[in-house]
Parts: sequence; structure tokens; C-alpha cells
Amino acid sequence: MQRNMDLVRTILSWIEHSPSGWEAPPFGIAGFTPEQVSYHAHIMTEDGLLERIASARSGNPVYSLTWKGHEFLDLARDQKRWNQAKATIDKVSSAPISVWMKVLHDLMLKELGMAS
Repeated sequence: MQRNMDLVRTILSWIEHSPSGWEAPPFGIAGFTPEQVSYHAHIMTEDGLLERIASARSGNPVYSLTWKGHEFLDLARDQKRWNQAKATIDKVSSAPISVWMKVLHDLMLKELGMAS
């Protein structure tokens, strides 16, 4: 399965808006299969964007944002900035999360007039 950064961003946003601060897949996200959503939650946990917690009620996994997940979402929240980052990264086909964060960070600094 290929990683989909739009789905990564959507999962982070969905969990952030949860009143409890955690959610269980498939998070109510339309347009993706439960398998796609669960897989992305899994790989996001591996990279430290999400933390997996066992639900006391069902024993099924629930996820919450980590500090890194909040940081990524803060950088990726603005739609214009997100589109610019996607266009930049599309030039090289794909990139690791560290490059996404760097591109988004640089675009934010440019918006703030702090780019070097």
C-alpha cells in the first residue's frame, strides 16, 4: 500500500477535533477503505505522529496525537501552504516526513517574512 499524505493530514485533523483527544480507526473518514486508514495510523505510529493506546472498553486500538503529530498538523493545516508543499514535493515524486516538515516549515517562515 502506498502512503497518502493527504490521508495522513486528514487522520491528524480528525483526531485533533475529537473531544476526547483520541479516536479509533476508521475515524469516520470517507473516501478511504478501513484498511487504508488503519495502515496509515500504523505507519504514523511508527514515525511518532500518533500514539497507539488500547481502549479500556473494547481492547481495540485508539490513537492520539503526539507532540510531533501536533507540530506536523500545525505546519500542514493551512490549505494554501499544503498545496504549495505538495506541488514542491511532486517534483521529486515523494519524500520522507522530515522533508515534508522542512518544506512546510520553510513555507510558513516565508509567510511570516522570516525566510532567509
